[in-house]
Amino acid sequence: MKSIAALHNVVTPWADGLEPSDAELDAIEVEMPLILAERDLLDALITLLDRQSSEFDARRIRRARNRVLTAQRDLANRTAGTTVPGDAA
Repeated sequence: MKSIAALHNVVTPWADGLEPSDAELDAIEVEMPLILAERDLLDALITLLDRQSSEFDARRIRRARNRVLTAQRDLANRTAGTTVPGDAA
């Protein structure tokens, strides 16, 4: 039986390209408002897993969903006119 180590070339060839590029980091930064809004919605939903919901919880979830929709809209409007290398024509 062969053992597998994390840095063997067969498993994970090491290259300088393993770090995120500047373009990838910029894309993450552009999507960060949506990521944070989705995190807040998930947090609001998780709090309801072990207890009864109240009017406050319903309001919190509704506001979190609205923030997600707003962030999705803003991201779609921001990236609607831009093209990324590798996109379909």
